[in-house]
Amino acid sequence: MRISLSILPITLITFALQSFAGENIDQSLLADDVNSVVIENLRGEVNILGWDKNEVSIKGELDDKAKGLIFERKGSSIKIKVKMPKYGNFSWKEAGSDLVIKLPKHLRVTFSGVSSDVELTNLNKSAEIKTVSGDIKAENLSDYVELASVSGTIKSQNLSGKIQLTTVSGRIKDVDSEGRLQLKSVSGDISSTSAASEVFANTVSGDIDLSLVDIDELSISTVSGDAKSQMSLNDKGLVKMSSVSGNLFQFFQEGVQASFKATASAGGDLINDITSVKAKEAKYGPSSKLQFETGNANARVKASTVSGTVRFSSK
Repeated sequence: MRISLSILPITLITFALQSFAGENIDQSLLADDVNSVVIENLRGEVNILGWDKNEVSIKGELDDKAKGLIFERKGSSIKIKVKMPKYGNFSWKEAGSDLVIKLPKHLRVTFSGVSSDVELTNLNKSAEIKTVSGDIKAENLSDYVELASVSGTIKSQNLSGKIQLTTVSGRIKDVDSEGRLQLKSVSGDISSTSAASEVFANTVSGDIDLSLVDIDELSISTVSGDAKSQMSLNDKGLVKMSSVSGNLFQFFQEGVQASFKATASAGGDLINDITSVKAKEAKYGPSSKLQFETGNANARVKASTVSGTVRFSSK
């Protein structure tokens, strides 16, 4: 079904397409002067694809427990919502909706769900995706990207711009991102191969593994987890690292030029594989300090650990 409402004033457009539980759907709305799409789906799978057509299309099958589908345009926004029973008299383990949504790639996209897996491809404006016990897979997104899941894994590839990936009880695997990258995980590991110049990684009870180039700023924080990063640190770049009950292994490019400062307490160790300078043990208490410089020392590297090891190396 194709609905065209372009002859009406945009501020007056309010139109909903009615669908029912378990129904196969194939509907579309024109996207003239639309700038955002808001999607809500409690459970199931949703595949969101950017394309060059000036319309929003939705195909697939609704949740067997759904009360219907809201697919409407109000002014400059299109809303897609699978309506579920108010009191949730259904099991989250059931399959749920299976939807493919195609929309102009320049539109802003917002998604919210509970037990809903989400895939996104080819969007170049803004994507804000939040799901609870669902996985997120994203590819070729740009501008502003925020992906968040609880008890779900996030896999991303070719993201650019301002990127924020967050998960609880899940993993993050990022490949070929660039721009400004923020990664957060609780009870899950983080891995990234990125060309981002600014990277911020934080984990609790998880490990961090980063492969980076041309870093202006890197911040790493871990509790009860190890962090390993390989990087090329730019002139006047900044690296800040901290760990509690975890190790920090940092590999810099050959000939890195920076000032290095590191502290360890509660029996932590400081290891310098770049120069011959060794850490100095405190006169009292199980703590130590390490300080040295290489080249013009324009960049800065700071690290601290409690009950862990900090190791600086270069290729």
